[in-house]
Amino acid sequence: MTSIDFSRKTVEMIDVVKKFGDFVANDRISLTVHKGEVHALLGENGAGKTTLMNCLYGLYRPTEGKIRINGKEVVITDPNVAIHHGIGMVHQHFKLVEPFTVTQNIILGQETTKMMGILDLAAAEKKVSEISEKYGLTVDPRAKIEDISVGSQQRVEILKALYRGAEILILDEPTAVLTPGEIQELVTIIRNLTAEGKTIIIITHKLHEIKQVADYCTIIRRGKFIDTVEVAGVTEHELASKMVGREVSFAVDKRPAQRGERVLAIENLVVKDNRGIQVVNGLSLDLHKGEILGIAGVDGNGQSELIEALMGLRKVQSGRIRMRDKDITNASPKQIISEHSICSIPEDRQKRGLVMEFDVAENLILENYQRRPFSERGVLDHQEIYKFADQCIMEFDVRPQDAQMTAKSLSGGNQQKVIIAREVSNDPEVLVASQPTRGLDVGAIEYVHRALVEQRDRGKAVLLISFELDEIINVSDRIAVIFEGRIVGEVDAENADENNIGLMMAGGRV
Repeated sequence: MTSIDFSRKTVEMIDVVKKFGDFVANDRISLTVHKGEVHALLGENGAGKTTLMNCLYGLYRPTEGKIRINGKEVVITDPNVAIHHGIGMVHQHFKLVEPFTVTQNIILGQETTKMMGILDLAAAEKKVSEISEKYGLTVDPRAKIEDISVGSQQRVEILKALYRGAEILILDEPTAVLTPGEIQELVTIIRNLTAEGKTIIIITHKLHEIKQVADYCTIIRRGKFIDTVEVAGVTEHELASKMVGREVSFAVDKRPAQRGERVLAIENLVVKDNRGIQVVNGLSLDLHKGEILGIAGVDGNGQSELIEALMGLRKVQSGRIRMRDKDITNASPKQIISEHSICSIPEDRQKRGLVMEFDVAENLILENYQRRPFSERGVLDHQEIYKFADQCIMEFDVRPQDAQMTAKSLSGGNQQKVIIAREVSNDPEVLVASQPTRGLDVGAIEYVHRALVEQRDRGKAVLLISFELDEIINVSDRIAVIFEGRIVGEVDAENADENNIGLMMAGGRV
């Protein structure tokens, strides 16, 4: 437990309502956070957590309700007003300029100048280094954003808020894109911040992280306040049940796999990354009908490049990819999907999975818009398109149930459901699922796992790539471990030993 000052209410949100047209995203939600507290905000995808925090940060104006900061009622009209009141927010999708340096990003809009208005970059770098050292936020002030890891980029976002004097820090899904090592570093950073009297609000789906770092937790369900609990006094199962309104199973319910013939063969594959460095180094792998093959590995060992090569998005330098008896090496993405029946759930749903400005219905037919019944002689049949979309929305529980909403208007979890609905509806022989539950709540994770198992039980082949070792062990039938672009070991999931897999993931021998 951190040192909380219960006599000081840092944040009070009272009966906050936020409407978008007729849709009520926040329905009279109240939240109280004290100085020095780590307060988790828990809820399913689309429950209204981020919307509530966007109201606190000034990105949205509440339709009704009051906000008090340090006991004083305030009207937060935009983020500049929020910053003036000591509020900073680190968004799930970072707001950084990639060609700029760390320091340039941190001071952007609040530049340090010398006489005659000349930028004093040296003074800014010194101040960034001092804040970085004080809170254990290790970054190189002169490094370019495009050259540093995702975890380092997150530290830059936190530094940007602290540079502007933030006393209240909102972290939106802070671990969604981090490796296990980076998550532990973030936990240490949060403890350093609260030790200095900072107040932290975390939006997260990961129950074990709430147990690890939070003092109190407020649960929201479908836009309504459910409960505020002291984290030390509840179990993960109790939190999950409050979040989704029913009992949640953490175990994956599946019968033994009925493994069939080989459908996909990858032989001695060599692939380079964007820097021209060889990151897939002679990798070989077989995938069979009726099985889920999980690839376990630490991020950065060639997983992304392997999937891109398999889906026709990256050139193969040498080696072969065969679908049944056909060589599909360096085939186009269109050929991979339509001719060879391989579909994928991409690791980055916003960059690779969706056109964010398109509506849900348009995103659901991205791969099939030129086919019947969605088009006839090059003319789109909107009636059929929206009929199909309504069916997918119902079947895959996409919320809100509105096919005309833009993809960018949906929560991350519901964006993922749209992608899964599209790919599964294609009825592929091979489904490639890369980080399919990243950023999802436990209810949505349960749903995705069930969808993957259902594909397997229908005789499909599923290739699962995940940095979550628990997910790999629980969902897979067979596990292949990747290290430095090679498969270094393979085990049956039923008899998998987490320590042995972890050892192989780090390059050790069992």
